[in-house]
Amino acid sequence: MSFPFYIARRYLLSKKSHHAINIISGVSVCGVAIATAALVCILSVFNGFQDMVASLFTSFDPQIKVVPAEGKFMKADAKELKSLSLSPDVAVCTQCLEDNALLIINNRQVMVVVKGVEDNFEDLVDIDNILVGDGVFELHADVIDYGILGSNLLLQLGLPADFSQPIQVYAPRKGERIDLNDPRESLNQEELYSPKVGFMVKQNKYDSNYVLTNIGFTRRLFEREGYVSSLELRLNPGTDIQAAKSRLQAIVGDKYCVLDRYEQQEDTFKIMQIEKLISYIFLTFILMIACFNIIGSLSMLIIDKKQDAITLRNLGASDTQISTIFMIEGRLICILGAVIGIAVGLILCLLQQQYGIIRFGNSEGSYIIDAYPVSVHPLDILIIFVTVIIVGFLSVWYPVRHLSKKYTKS
Repeated sequence: MSFPFYIARRYLLSKKSHHAINIISGVSVCGVAIATAALVCILSVFNGFQDMVASLFTSFDPQIKVVPAEGKFMKADAKELKSLSLSPDVAVCTQCLEDNALLIINNRQVMVVVKGVEDNFEDLVDIDNILVGDGVFELHADVIDYGILGSNLLLQLGLPADFSQPIQVYAPRKGERIDLNDPRESLNQEELYSPKVGFMVKQNKYDSNYVLTNIGFTRRLFEREGYVSSLELRLNPGTDIQAAKSRLQAIVGDKYCVLDRYEQQEDTFKIMQIEKLISYIFLTFILMIACFNIIGSLSMLIIDKKQDAITLRNLGASDTQISTIFMIEGRLICILGAVIGIAVGLILCLLQQQYGIIRFGNSEGSYIIDAYPVSVHPLDILIIFVTVIIVGFLSVWYPVRHLSKKYTKS
């Protein structure tokens, strides 16, 4: 154990001649600990929301989605796409074709995204978990095309899940201008019937805008025979998604993009990451203010131990060693505050996970979840600890050097 560290440790734990110094040192530790605990809790709540959103998307988004690098559509019989279905990583491969269309029923109309999928779509995602109504998942029967609408879309159109009238679906014909005298003459028209179910993903993007149907219907409606807008894949159980994604990207080359679930919802998760980063920056500024309290504590300690410093100098200690003693003292306060803060933050996160102490109002069931979600990521804890140490060490470095030289001179 080095001489400066030994003395600094004794100063930290021993009683001072003035009781106020002990109180101020305790306040300094508490300030750092509270700021650290706030960082742990706030970042863990952002992680909880991100994990919650990701879990909701899994009910509709595939594990892997292949889209064209340029444009909206790609040929379904491209050799690169055919090779994907033969990959040992792939368990289910579904062709999809989606585009914008106009729905009209009972003098109500709304623009939607009509997504056509193959019959094996229910093997691709856990569709049964998001269905609402008394029917079953069905895309077509003989010459009838079924449309499964999002729950919010049904509300907009004033329809139950088992609506009896067919919905009129319109999409522009390829290469034709809209005739303002009779716009319907410039549109392709098809009809969709209800299989007596709708779907609810609990995400407005899907529940208010999407209609699921069979891919044959969308190819007729959008005049895209032989084309797809995406290839959606489900991997074999136990497959490493990121490793499989890299292998699949190598198969299809640069003409196509292979996206995981997070990349499919890049905008949503990017916004959440930006919000998390901004919160981290603001809380770090608060941490800096808390660390400045240490300077007051050290100033009084330096004055209190002035005679000790003179004695140490007479015994042969250099000015650098004396300055290092108080520097280590400040760093020990930072480390102690960081450890206590992380421990308190983790305990609060655990209590929130187990008991949901902080809730969304008093109306249980009004929201997707009743309490704030929390998810602790080890990397965040490491970043918080490193941040506290760096901010704390930098905040005491110059002031301690200056004060120790000023007040410990004989």
